[in-house]
Amino acid sequence: MTFMVNKTLLRCGSGSTAPGLARATYRALHSERRWQGTGARLVKDAPVAGDDVATFRTDVLKGLSRRCKALPSKWLYDGVGSALFEEICELPEYYPTRTELAILEQAAPNLAATIPEGAVLVEFGSGSSRKTRLLLDAAPQLAAYAPIDISEDALAPAAAALREAHPHLEVTPLRGDFTHPKQLPGRYSELPRVGFFPGSTIGNLTPPDAEDFLRRARGLLGEGSLFVVGVDLRKDAQVLEAAYDDAQGVTAAFDLNLLTRINRELHGSFALENFRHRAIWDAEKSRIEMRLESLTDQVVTVAGRCFAFQAGETIHTENSYKYAPEVFAALVERAGWTVGRTWTAAPPHAFAVALLRA
Repeated sequence: MTFMVNKTLLRCGSGSTAPGLARATYRALHSERRWQGTGARLVKDAPVAGDDVATFRTDVLKGLSRRCKALPSKWLYDGVGSALFEEICELPEYYPTRTELAILEQAAPNLAATIPEGAVLVEFGSGSSRKTRLLLDAAPQLAAYAPIDISEDALAPAAAALREAHPHLEVTPLRGDFTHPKQLPGRYSELPRVGFFPGSTIGNLTPPDAEDFLRRARGLLGEGSLFVVGVDLRKDAQVLEAAYDDAQGVTAAFDLNLLTRINRELHGSFALENFRHRAIWDAEKSRIEMRLESLTDQVVTVAGRCFAFQAGETIHTENSYKYAPEVFAALVERAGWTVGRTWTAAPPHAFAVALLRA
């Protein structure tokens, strides 16, 4: 199939799709079936604000100019990237989402019992707000919900769905970088505040950055506030590497989509077939590293500048730190929080949801 250049193909194909046209994100019918089905989903990103383009350009040019090339993981989440991440969450290898959902289903009544009447729930990096529904359903005493996310494509539909499901709830989405949260709307400063940071997204930050984020979140939420945080725990390397490099190649497509975004928004010349996704467990740093590896010596242009790659050289696109419980508790306390109750899942998919108090 051929599409106009201003469209992005997310899923399309069949069991008889030619190998050269197949993509990791295609949904295909089995070739032994007698019928043929076709379909396409066309995704076009909403217009990007000028400040966002300038910041994206600055981050990319700076990151590719480093001796060890690296790009901020927040730029993985454009419209296509956010949709691919939602698909990752359903993969059999990717345990964090279903493990945390199971914990939250168990813990929701206890968490709800700690939430004051008329409180506002502030979610950092909300995405589709799937896990938020568990808290909202369990805590009808909440008066307002303020999700913060960098992706408008994820933020707007999630906010609309929650308004429909909870008509009594005031929903005020805030678009921006959740690691540097803006001030909450004025009247929310008068309400009790509860933070929500699921998905072990805190693991995408280096420990110093995670500590800084927790400190800023405490300043935003205020004295006496609560903070519900999901954190992935250390576990077997094989489990981790499979979770971040799945057999279907969806995580690879998610990682490589960053190059597509650079090509589209910054006039880049990345040839995606010249790069591959890698997930590497660094036991010393206790983190999974996502990297895009150059398969050949090549030169790529971005925003009019040239960047040389040697075969085997990588772009570091994301970290996912895995914590020992005592290490996480120490980090939290340095940032001015105390750990209250913690709910955990046992190995091999060890995970924790912690209730923090300011």
